[in-house]
Amino acid sequence: MGETKTITVPTMANLMAHGKKPEVLFWVGCAGAFDDRYQKVTRSFIKILEHVGITYGVLGMEESCTGDPARRAGNEFLFQMQAKMNIQLLDGYEVKKVVTACPHCFNTLKNEYPDLGGNYEVIHHSSFLQSLIDEGRIKVEEGGYFKGKKITFHDSCYLGRGNDIYEAPRKILEELDADLVEMKRSKANGLCCGAGGAQMFKDAEKGDKEVNVERTEDLIETNAKIVATACPFCMTMMTDGIKHFNKEEDIEVYDLAEFIDKNNDL
Repeated sequence: MGETKTITVPTMANLMAHGKKPEVLFWVGCAGAFDDRYQKVTRSFIKILEHVGITYGVLGMEESCTGDPARRAGNEFLFQMQAKMNIQLLDGYEVKKVVTACPHCFNTLKNEYPDLGGNYEVIHHSSFLQSLIDEGRIKVEEGGYFKGKKITFHDSCYLGRGNDIYEAPRKILEELDADLVEMKRSKANGLCCGAGGAQMFKDAEKGDKEVNVERTEDLIETNAKIVATACPFCMTMMTDGIKHFNKEEDIEVYDLAEFIDKNNDL
């Protein structure tokens, strides 16, 4: 990586105090804020925003969980309480456009908040990054770390089957000098990583095999050296699956934002 520079991430509260409105609110999400691995994804995405000069803000300490895990686990009361609190906050800052790197946050904010009065333009970072490439605001440099490497993409359930976003992530990866291969179950026929439906936060039911182990078998069959993900849950489950097969030295896991950051040495 290049020279490390300190970036001061602007909060909505500070921006509003100075009479400023950013182009987008970056919804960081619980994983992006608290998970050590996914914090790296947050940093990479912010570096991209800084690089292209997009004005943005985060909620910082004011941001709370969207309520997705609560609703999936069956606690509708908690979901609505969390959602209404977030909607009140977003409306207070007059937020119009939200971008997030988490498909669970994306799906909940985009498709479920309108029922409770929260109406925003919500974009997943895969679509956002693709648009930056299409507009020429990001040019993926030739060569780089991923040159000639075999990469496969794991479809997130809420990104793919939930919201029909299949091509944006792949178009980003196609910009690299790499060999993109598909798993035998991909796109609309993709297999869940095993974390959805709040399974991430509970012990699995009794069975013969963990879902992420089954999915990692699909990954290993491709002989890919890198698996691309676009979801914090997927990243965790695929990483754990790779560890299950003792393949940590052979297969790397990266988020889409990290591909651009690492390839362009931002």
